[in-house]
Amino acid sequence: MNVHAIAAIYKFEMNRTLRTLWQSVVSPVISTSLYFVVFGAAMAASMRQMPGVGGNYGAFIVPGLIMMTLFTQSIFNASFAIFFPKFIGTIYELLSAPVSFVEIIIAYVGAAATKSVALGLIILATARLMMPFNIEHPFWMIAFLVITALSFSLFGFIIGVLSAGFEEIQFIPMLIVTPLTFLGGAFYPIKILPPIWQLISKFNPIVYLISGYRWSFGVGEADVPVGLSLAFMFGFFAICLTVVAWIFKTGYRIKV
Repeated sequence: MNVHAIAAIYKFEMNRTLRTLWQSVVSPVISTSLYFVVFGAAMAASMRQMPGVGGNYGAFIVPGLIMMTLFTQSIFNASFAIFFPKFIGTIYELLSAPVSFVEIIIAYVGAAATKSVALGLIILATARLMMPFNIEHPFWMIAFLVITALSFSLFGFIIGVLSAGFEEIQFIPMLIVTPLTFLGGAFYPIKILPPIWQLISKFNPIVYLISGYRWSFGVGEADVPVGLSLAFMFGFFAICLTVVAWIFKTGYRIKV
């Protein structure tokens, strides 16, 4: 294991975040804080009696908003990190260096996941300043945060490798992930939907992530069993890791 190579790539990616601090950290925190103000404060009184919310709508939306930010930022950080060196051609220097694909994945995905987890914790602290809530299962809260960040960073890594332009990097997060998040129970419990939409929502992977993360807070009622949420997360992680390994083994969209 080439620890020095991993550390060099990881440090480079983290320094890039510090150079773009406003875009990487400040902007997502401000955007999410506006959701807290609008939905958590302005609409909390009228939404408090919604079935499955648990009487505290402000606390109910905190896990969903954190997950929503975590998805998008993990995908963006990882996809841009690998796409930019491929775009300018420096990826070939990395591929010709004595660095294995495992070390490349650890460095890039580890850096992207670190940024996302740090951002999630910052948003969590910001939400705590705006509204009261408790975390009943802090270990599982951190575990869901880490495994989600790693899984979607791997997913973003795949997007970055397969993308041919900057427009394609934004296509999946904007047109697929974000709509799935809004339809995934971030702002409402799935059980209030009509039966047909409840059935359709069960095919939305975001439902399982938000439901499991919300369970760790002990807010409202889980839309799906927490064991099923964990199984889905580890399954998604394994699938993304397998796809990334295949990409580097075959050189698809990297060496050509």
